[in-house]
Amino acid sequence: MSKTRNFRPATNLVHGGTMRSGFGETSEAIYLTQGFVYDSAEGAEARFKGEEPGFIYSRYANPTVDMFERRMCLLEGAEEARAMSSGMAAVSNALLCGVKAGDHVLAAKALFGSCRYIIETLMPRYGIESTLVDGSKVENWANAVRPNTKLMFLESPTNPTLEVVDIRAVADIANSIGATLVVDNVFATPLQQKPLELGAHVVVYSATKHIDGQGRCLGGVVLSNKKWIDENLHEYFRHTGPSLSPFNAWTLLKGLETLPLRVKQATESAGRIADFLADHPKVARVVYPGRADHPQADIIKRQMSGGSTLICFDVKGGKKSAYAFENGLEIIRISNNLGDTKSLITHPATTTHKNVPEEARAELGIDAGTLRLSVGLEDTDDLLEEIESALAKV
Repeated sequence: MSKTRNFRPATNLVHGGTMRSGFGETSEAIYLTQGFVYDSAEGAEARFKGEEPGFIYSRYANPTVDMFERRMCLLEGAEEARAMSSGMAAVSNALLCGVKAGDHVLAAKALFGSCRYIIETLMPRYGIESTLVDGSKVENWANAVRPNTKLMFLESPTNPTLEVVDIRAVADIANSIGATLVVDNVFATPLQQKPLELGAHVVVYSATKHIDGQGRCLGGVVLSNKKWIDENLHEYFRHTGPSLSPFNAWTLLKGLETLPLRVKQATESAGRIADFLADHPKVARVVYPGRADHPQADIIKRQMSGGSTLICFDVKGGKKSAYAFENGLEIIRISNNLGDTKSLITHPATTTHKNVPEEARAELGIDAGTLRLSVGLEDTDDLLEEIESALAKV
């Protein structure tokens, strides 16, 4: 890649970070190795001291994984990244590496169930205080701040109700008290929202979702500036071992090459489907970031460049109707994954958020009839016809 030109995202996602061996391969190489050899004992010592560049052990770093991290940095506008074995490995490392007993963590209530487990259950076991707030109201963040608040965490849009949080406003609060703001940007994708540009300090992704986007492998990534990575994540990552497989890194590199095309098409289809659902008499509610009736439509205009590939909607009649709708689908498959080329649907109350107490689910807007639809790359008209047919069975 040229060092004198700043390429646009689609170009970086094909070529960015590529390192070629002496064979001059076209596709990125898979360095499926655990360790590396040294020309001499002195060379090994120098590399371990950091005096000589090179790889030491694939738990620390690997050439294929390094290419994926470099490409993600170009896409996100970050200085450094660490790729992880899964999205939750990325979240847990980003949250735990910089806090200790006696610190306070402040997070939005609208989180994926496993993220809530880390905040509500895991952290208190180690003496880390935590508070959950309604993240859609900026004043709630300010009012919940304590003298020992060191970390803030949010998803935007949220899983599954697609609530949007004002990232810049929360970042301003974090900066005013010297806290770190971590943003899970999975639902927006790095193409349609830039948390670092909005003031966030750390961004996390489940690369399993749109980045792979084809249901093949697990992966995650944490991105930030070099200072935060060096001072917080670097040693934590090396010694806890959540490293990404080189093969999975290679698969994710292939996914990045088509990310703009997939996200664009799926977003366009999702917008059409959301409009159809909003006008259907058997649908009680539709939440979609591309619609003017979204509760945070004004914030979306400021911080997102596109809608989403996800739609949240409520079928009238509760769980029985939601199940009847799901069971009436053929192309759209029932699965708790998202961001795939295949359209997938799930019932959050009994799957992804089943461990969230019923009262808390209701507070988040997850009802018995709530469904989360991840729109894929099938023909939009085929999807619309299938949705209409399935709703007829409700």
